Amino acid sequence: MGLSNEQYNRIMRDYQKQQTVNRQELEERREEIYTRFPEFSEIDAEIAATSTACARQMLLLETSPAISPVDALRTQIDRLSVYRNQLLLKAGYPSDYLQPRYRCPDCQDTGYIGTQKCHCFRQAAIDLLYTQSNLKEILEVENFSSFSMKYYSEAISDPVTGLSAAQTARRAFDECKRFVEEFDQRFQNLFLYGDTGLGKTFLSHCIARELLDSTHSVIYFSSFRLFDLFADSTFGRSNPQQAQELEQQIFDCDFLIIDDLGTELVNSFVASQLFHVLNERILRQKSTLISTNLSLGTFADTYSERVFSRISSSYTMLKLIGDDIRLQKKISASNT
Repeated sequence: MGLSNEQYNRIMRDYQKQQTVNRQELEERREEIYTRFPEFSEIDAEIAATSTACARQMLLLETSPAISPVDALRTQIDRLSVYRNQLLLKAGYPSDYLQPRYRCPDCQDTGYIGTQKCHCFRQAAIDLLYTQSNLKEILEVENFSSFSMKYYSEAISDPVTGLSAAQTARRAFDECKRFVEEFDQRFQNLFLYGDTGLGKTFLSHCIARELLDSTHSVIYFSSFRLFDLFADSTFGRSNPQQAQELEQQIFDCDFLIIDDLGTELVNSFVASQLFHVLNERILRQKSTLISTNLSLGTFADTYSERVFSRISSSYTMLKLIGDDIRLQKKISASNT
């Protein structure tokens, strides 16, 4: 999906505003020079008239080979331009003072080079997606390159699988990397579960960072915030247009993160809204990541078998075990 129409239009409006600023600033510089040195106005008028004559001659050349070449007119334009620049330098101004100044000289603040999006457009898209993801600051420090395995013990093991905490963490890490690598090739979802402080949110941030950097739309919500917004929308506590835009973002973004599911106050409304989100995104083939501190049994009891069945049949389940990493970091910091 990348950018929605609204996001694309928002970026293009920014380019249009920048173009307006460019024109206004150029006009202000031109007025300054014309006021101080009236001869510049005459030179610019002569350049404009000669350029028009040159263009007319070039059109005539296409239909009548007998018309004389336009080289003389081009030479005259070049001579006037050089003289103009010399006068600017003599007056203490840079030679390009009366030329447009662009935020991006490559595309001249249009966003496009020919029919291809400029590098500045791609960066603007990434910046916008980061801002709208609710994750901009945290992803600077939490990403695949900063994920550490040192907090996962080989001595702690899962009695069901027999895998150690380190092995389960490595499996989860590898699955998350694979998820990103295959994101554009196949539809998939992730369900991260385990006790608090084991890196579930960190791994979701790792995925978000990679997808945002490749201009995929990502939205992060804590479960409490997500269902609070749904309540505002459903019970008329928010603007109808804002509610519609929110629903569109939740259902249509490339990647939705629902973090800490189970920490919100669960009732029939929350359970029904969760099923609605999960079902709608599956139908639209939009990937979702859910993290929870609940065990699978407790999760099913909390949100109903219908919700659990939807997740178990459509999500890759990744369990993390071990000691609370936040607590390990605190103990380590107090010992140094």
